[in-house]
Amino acid sequence: MKLRFLTISALAYAIFSSAVLAEMKTEIGAGEGALDIVAWPGYIERGETIAEFDWVTGFEQATGCQVRVKTANTSDEMVALMNEGGFDLVTASGDASLRLIAGKRVQPVNIDLIPSWGTVDDRLKNAPWHTVDGVHYGTPYMWGPNVLMYNTNVFPEPPTSWSVVFEEMILPDGQSNKGRVQAYDGPIHVADAALYLMHHKPELGIANPYELNAEQYAEALDVLRGQRKIVGRYWHNAFIQMDDFKNEGVVASGSWPFQVNLLQSEGQPIASTIPIEGATGWSDTTMMHVDSEHPNCAYMWMEHTLSSNLQSDLSVWFGAVPPVLAACTDGRGMQTAEGCATNGLGDFDKIKFWTTPVTRCASQDECVPYYRWVSDYIGVIGGR
Repeated sequence: MKLRFLTISALAYAIFSSAVLAEMKTEIGAGEGALDIVAWPGYIERGETIAEFDWVTGFEQATGCQVRVKTANTSDEMVALMNEGGFDLVTASGDASLRLIAGKRVQPVNIDLIPSWGTVDDRLKNAPWHTVDGVHYGTPYMWGPNVLMYNTNVFPEPPTSWSVVFEEMILPDGQSNKGRVQAYDGPIHVADAALYLMHHKPELGIANPYELNAEQYAEALDVLRGQRKIVGRYWHNAFIQMDDFKNEGVVASGSWPFQVNLLQSEGQPIASTIPIEGATGWSDTTMMHVDSEHPNCAYMWMEHTLSSNLQSDLSVWFGAVPPVLAACTDGRGMQTAEGCATNGLGDFDKIKFWTTPVTRCASQDECVPYYRWVSDYIGVIGGR
């Protein structure tokens, strides 16, 4: 499958001509009976994993829109699927959303047709990963950090640095970390190496881990080449990563709160932390395909996802932070104020959210664009 990777330019940002805006929906009609969604694992639950977590069945009964989900494990896979078409919605992270907008794969969303828009956290209403020149291309879905997941039998105390997955060392159990750690199987992982360098090599002058000049980028690749020597597996499937922690001797890796929560629910010796270097993270947006065959159902779903009870339960299930802040406190779902705080509600300004690296960047004259991250990271994984 050939992936299209687009460099965002000033020209690409001018994609919403008056003709495009004129085609934006102005009213919602009857549901078309179906809805096809590309989503991250664990994002759209109908009670099949744990019965209490089900925000699909009630929606289907109320609207007649039968939900079908295609799970994607990386942002690049999401972009590829949306390029192929046949889907109505996608839960896109920031490293995919701008590519989808620039590639004209998603359409502007009329927020006047989404009554719950006003309940969205003001920090997210105009977030740059889904809003271009004041035009919205989706509704916020969930956000959170990429955490360092670790085995508590090996680490009696939380690791304080990402060095445990970047550099060869002896762990607290007296054994080497070589072959016992993992790294994310996606080019956006370059940003994790850059974030690591921001703390350990401040002389490089990295201001933004997604905006790297040639020298900074080369240093990040060197960190990743060093990591290649100790990584047992590059993960992209959440469930395979969980199995590796349970059965294959993996003891530390960057991960999502989703895996941490599920493993803990099974009684596994697992915990997570955000080390001293900070963390990258994701803020995901529900975006509608430009050729959606079920736009009425799509708008109904976007409104449904902003209900505080759904946001509350999803926040508990995935270990993330809801963009509808009332979901933390109004008691309509399982989440609590303490739970939202634990999931990182107060860390918004500390997280370096995934975004698409571009040539014309804000922090310096010229940066290495995403298509280079793609080809070079493939090379790193291949040992080059």
